[in-house]
Formats: sequence, structure tokens, C-alpha cells
Amino acid sequence: MNIIFKLDTWQEIYHSLKNNKLRTFLTMIGVGWGMFLFVSLLGAAKGMENGFNKLFSGFATNSIFMWAQNTTIPYDGFPKGRKTEIRLSDIDLLEKKIPQIDYISPQNSRGNFGSPPEQMSRNGKTASYTLTGDYPIGNKISEKKLIYGRYINDADVSGNKNVAVIGEEIYKNFFDAKKNEDPIGKSFNIKGIFFNVIGVFKVKQGGGGMNNDKTVFIPLSTYTKMYNDGDKVGFFAIVSKPDADLNVVEENAKSTLKEKYRISPEDTNAFGSFNLGREFGKLTGFLTGMQLLTIIVGTLTILAGVIAISNILLITVKERTKEIGIRRALGAKPSEVRNQILLESVVITLTSGLLGFMFGILLLMVISFFTKDQDSFPFYNPTVNYGQVFAAMAVMVVLGLIIGMIPAQRAVKIRPIEALRSE
Repeated sequence: MNIIFKLDTWQEIYHSLKNNKLRTFLTMIGVGWGMFLFVSLLGAAKGMENGFNKLFSGFATNSIFMWAQNTTIPYDGFPKGRKTEIRLSDIDLLEKKIPQIDYISPQNSRGNFGSPPEQMSRNGKTASYTLTGDYPIGNKISEKKLIYGRYINDADVSGNKNVAVIGEEIYKNFFDAKKNEDPIGKSFNIKGIFFNVIGVFKVKQGGGGMNNDKTVFIPLSTYTKMYNDGDKVGFFAIVSKPDADLNVVEENAKSTLKEKYRISPEDTNAFGSFNLGREFGKLTGFLTGMQLLTIIVGTLTILAGVIAISNILLITVKERTKEIGIRRALGAKPSEVRNQILLESVVITLTSGLLGFMFGILLLMVISFFTKDQDSFPFYNPTVNYGQVFAAMAVMVVLGLIIGMIPAQRAVKIRPIEALRSE
């Protein structure tokens, strides 16, 4: 199209838009608002997705937490209301019976699931905190951000060592955090037993999975020895292999334990569980649906704006009937008149879209600035997929061309003589 490279063409477009400033501005708002909505909502949806991924970072989302409860159905000579249990020996059984299991982490705890916390003291300071017996593999399920030292290792468990990894809040209470006192190797008291600190961890505000910074982790072997629990376990954290169906793993684990402990297969209360993978799947499904809804709403808004441009151009063509007639009488070809109107449509559409895009990006930058340090708010780094934005822009331009054909064809059909007679 040589018309694009002609200075006269752009001068005519400029004067046409300038002579109808208010109309042009109101027309551009429709398309600009559509692109602004598209970009800002798409970025917000991505920001929420990034926020939840950050919140659950370091946490095995393909995991199930399982614990013992009471039976509700009499079975095999046992009455209902019997207290069930899970033991360390069940780990080998479950991993043997269910090959979809990647690994199992057992834990015992005081201060979780309604049990009272444990009293601890150091240098005359006394407080009650959650005490958890754990294996090293437990840190793979809910990774702790260590600010001092290390986490429990296999040697600590096999040696029944009196070592502890404490939360940041406990460190601030028992040690001089203002002077950055190094707590590693220093001791505090739990139930009359001295434990040496080997690590200090920090959790995110509102995150950290099942942990908080008022928790003390010690080797599970030491914990069971302290409370004479034998091989009884409070709960299992079961992590499946990446390609496994977590719901199937959950049901098979419960069935295996029911068979071992002679519990009715129909008893749904004997073992409690929380399927984190299922809940996380619901969350990701919601975010995907939100992104899809954003694309639909933005596209429809852009379409409405482009149609408004067509209506405005129809009015413009009618007002410029005499001008078009003069151009035709002076030898302008129908294709030149048509291309002139189409170019006006594309210019308005593209300019509106770019302005909406820039304002949308600006809004996302402002929101990102105010939420970047808010760990408790599930929103982080709201970005947009530029491929989707450019695709929307391309569709917008194509729609502008297609819709612009209506006023362009009307302009072409104007006869020079009839146009010169019109007022």
C-alpha cells in the first residue's frame, strides 16, 4: 500500500482526528479500556499464581498427611470407638504395598492437633512451645529456611542425640538477637533435659506449611525416648511420585492400614488425612479459570471498542461526504478512499491498544512495588505473557480492518456528483 508512505495521507488522518477531538477520545477509550483490562487482569492472575507458588515454595505439594483416629464401626470382634494407631513399622509396609509412594516422613508432636505445648527454659526464661520429633527427610516436605546452623541429620537420629533446631521466635526469646548472638552449640532445657542448638529457622509470614517459628525440632528417636512412645507415630507425611494419582495413593494407604490393624474397610473415620495435592490442584484450577476468564472478558471488551470505532467512522464518512466527493471528482481512485478510511480505523485501534497496554503495565508495576515485601499476601511479581498481549493486539488490528470495511465501503459508494450536491 503506497498510501501508507504518503505524507498527505497522514496529514489528512491527523486533521480528521483533530477536528473531532472529543469523538476520537471517547472512541479510543473503548479499545484502550479493553486492552487495559486485558493486561491488568492477566497480570493480576499471574501475580496470584506466583504468590501462591512462592507461599508453597519448599513444600512438597504432592503429599498427604495421615493420622490415627477412632473407629466408628465394630469389626472382627473389636467394638467401635477403638483408638487406632500408626507405627514406624508401617512405613516399610506402605512403601512395599504402594509403589507410587516416593517416601514417607513420620512425626510426633506436642503442641499440634489439640495437644498442649511443651515447657522450655533458658537462663531463667521459661515459655511453652511446640515440640516436634522429626526425621531428616521431613525437611524435604516442608523446607525450613535456616538462618543459623543446619537441620537434623541421620547421625542425630541414630545416636538419639539431644540436639534441637529452633524457630526464630524462640531464638529471640532465649538469646540476644539484637546483638546477633550465635546460638549454635548453646543449650536450653526441655523437660529437665538439656538440648544443644544446631540450627535456627525462619518461616514466611502466613506461609511455612504446618510449621511456625515457635516450634522446636528434635530427632524423632530422642522424642520417642523422652515420652516412651516406642515406635508409635503421631502422623505420616506421604509424598507420592510425580506421575502418581494422589487420591489413589491416599485410599490405598488407608486400606493397607485398615487391613493390618483389623479395621472395617467401610470405616471412614479410623484414619484422618489431609490431601494437600488435591487442595493445591483446586487452587491451580481456580487460577487457570481466572486467567481464562480474563482473556474472555478482555477480548469481548476490545471487540466492543472496535465496533464503536466502526460506528464513529460511519458518522465521520457521512460528515465528510462532500470532501470525499471532491476527492473522487479530482481523480481519487475508490481504492485510495477505501484505504484512507481503513488506515484511520487501524491508527485509532492501534493507538488505543498501545495506550491501554502501557497504563496496564504501569498499574502492575505500582501493585508489584507495594506488595513485593508482603509475604503473607499471596501476590508476587505480576507479569504478563507478551505473546498473549501481542496476539490480542494483532487480533485487535485485524478486527479494526474488518470492522473498518463497513464505513470504507460506504465511502467508496459515494458518487462524486451526489456528494457535491449534498450539504
